[in-house]
Amino acid sequence: MPIIEFGKTNPLEDGRQSQRALTVRRGVQRLLINMGHTMLPEVTLATGRRADLLALSSKGEFWIIEIKSSIEDLRVDNKWPDYRQFCDRLFFATLPDVPMEIFPEDCGFIVSDGYGAEMLREAPSHTLSGAARKALLLRFARSGSHRLLAAERAGIDIASLPDE
Repeated sequence: MPIIEFGKTNPLEDGRQSQRALTVRRGVQRLLINMGHTMLPEVTLATGRRADLLALSSKGEFWIIEIKSSIEDLRVDNKWPDYRQFCDRLFFATLPDVPMEIFPEDCGFIVSDGYGAEMLREAPSHTLSGAARKALLLRFARSGSHRLLAAERAGIDIASLPDE
């Protein structure tokens, strides 16, 4: 299923996320905006896997934030190690009622309540190669551009959206 489908009420929503996952994402997005990052949710990577949230820092670092809305959500996920090749830093983000101890210690950790979020553990840096960074930057830019075009076609006032 494509991220954006024409004819929907809001083409910027894909409908696959639970309410809990959207709550986590909203709080993490607020944290990242305050840190000076820009981001796109649900970005399909070169492998076909989708990053829950792909953020670009003001320093040009790519962060992937993998959202886990429950213990079971983490337990059944075996794809997250594949994301390391597409980011400089990898984080998990969840709600306050999911215990931090179940998440891998070699990843960053963010807790979110939907109104905001707090980074409880910084992610170690594993710098992307120049070629990987360029490919990801092009994917990020093209994906954002396609989403804005879809929103404009759907009648959403994109002029009111923030530039940064």
